[in-house]
Amino acid sequence: MNWLTVFLLAILLALLIYEVYMHVMVKRSAKVIPADAFREGMRKGQLIDVRDKETFDAGHILGARNIPYTMIKSSLTAIRKDMPVYLYDQSKSLSIRTANILRKNGYKTIFILKGGYSEWDGKIKKKNQ
Repeated sequence: MNWLTVFLLAILLALLIYEVYMHVMVKRSAKVIPADAFREGMRKGQLIDVRDKETFDAGHILGARNIPYTMIKSSLTAIRKDMPVYLYDQSKSLSIRTANILRKNGYKTIFILKGGYSEWDGKIKKKNQ
């Protein structure tokens, strides 16, 4: 094997380990649900978009609050522990990390939108609307 083959195998192994790690994190911290279940439940809980403010302003799920992932630890008091938390981002990696932080801080009922905002087909709002 030459060095390029070894390098590519190392990258593939790292990606596989990362995927397994994310899968374990989401299983421990939250439940990933499809858009229809998310749409139904979000009305009874706290809908939080964990993307950055600029991306949120460009378009977000109607009724969502923006608490960027980078601000989640300092914003925990803004999220109620006695209500379900519905998280989404562009795909779902930031939501998984956010759910893990919330779980470690005592939040119990956390849901993540399967496919994230990029696959959302419900009502949205943009800053200029």
